[in-house]
Amino acid sequence: MNFYVYIISNKKNGTIYIGYSNNLEKRMKKHKTGTGSKFAKRYNLDKLVYYEKFKFPMTASEEKNN
Repeated sequence: MNFYVYIISNKKNGTIYIGYSNNLEKRMKKHKTGTGSKFAKRYNLDKLVYYEKFKFPMTASEEKNN
């Protein structure tokens, strides 16, 4: 299983959200429908601008928090 750290935004130089998931495709569908997170819904964050894949969840979590 892979884990992902990702960054989404609403526009160029706009608000960003950094998250992590073990199913990036499913998570992005949730963000696009407004059910991914309250913060992302509030700022209409639905454009994936970056992601990185990891083998272990702790590595992904540590990268997100750096």
